[in-house]
Amino acid sequence: MLYWHSPVMVREVMEILKPGAGQRYLDGTLGAGGHTEQLLELSAPTGQVLGLDWDDKALASAGARLTRFGNRLVTRRANFTEAHAVLTELGWNKVDGALLDLGFSSQQIQDAEKGLSFSVDQRLDMRMDSRQPLSAHHVVNSFSVRQLQQIFHRYGEEPQARKVAFAIDHERRQSPIETTRQLAALVERTVQPSRQRIHPATRVFQALRIFVNQELRNLEVFLEDGYNLLRPKGRMAIISFHSLEDRLVKQAFARWGKDCLCPPRIVVCQCGWTRKTNLLTRKPIMPSAKERQENPRSRSAKLRAVERL
Repeated sequence: MLYWHSPVMVREVMEILKPGAGQRYLDGTLGAGGHTEQLLELSAPTGQVLGLDWDDKALASAGARLTRFGNRLVTRRANFTEAHAVLTELGWNKVDGALLDLGFSSQQIQDAEKGLSFSVDQRLDMRMDSRQPLSAHHVVNSFSVRQLQQIFHRYGEEPQARKVAFAIDHERRQSPIETTRQLAALVERTVQPSRQRIHPATRVFQALRIFVNQELRNLEVFLEDGYNLLRPKGRMAIISFHSLEDRLVKQAFARWGKDCLCPPRIVVCQCGWTRKTNLLTRKPIMPSAKERQENPRSRSAKLRAVERL
């Protein structure tokens, strides 16, 4: 199966990264390969891209779609937290541009084996990397009420997290919760309708997906020293899709741009930190009205970028 979806803010990303011949780029979230395709087109004839993804289906699909670029595209089944190691293995060490698109394609959401969506009935799973042991099915049917409440509150910002956790516990005592629609129906019966035009189970499903895949933790790890991936004047762009991700990116980019990390009460710098990057986006770039209309999934996307000193 070929994965395909409309990549978000392609023009804006290319304007930031400014692909050129002879340069090397990292796409840490290859997905369907839409951004990588443009990077390869605009860096012809000698530009190269390393594409990473932990979803083997997406990786195979993107590789098949982009075969015309030959060895200018290198792919690896890996999470973007492993970018340093993969670049070292290739002998690239650093790149001229790096991109993370933290969203999911329509095909991934509808993939019955992943169990990400309640629009179709799927077995609860939610693992983007099938090799990892923890699934949403295990979390929902085995974690304590307190643990479930914390997950729904922290990662889904669900105001009725406690109520949902107790409802799940009551249901699973009768029989296991096996499918996405079974869980969605349970949440829908439990929570009071939101004023927002979203399904009542949306936040619970987001929370489970983030927790199972350790999405925020992976992003935090990457943002600890992601600037080290870049050559001088190299640029990094990150597209986030919800406030928890965007907050981490905003805070990390602000930290990278500081001359000192000492508390204000410290008169003479003792931290040894030096400024790593310049901020290219004072405010996040949002999709145009035209793009939001053509691709509704893009409506929550935010793009932030920095340039290495």
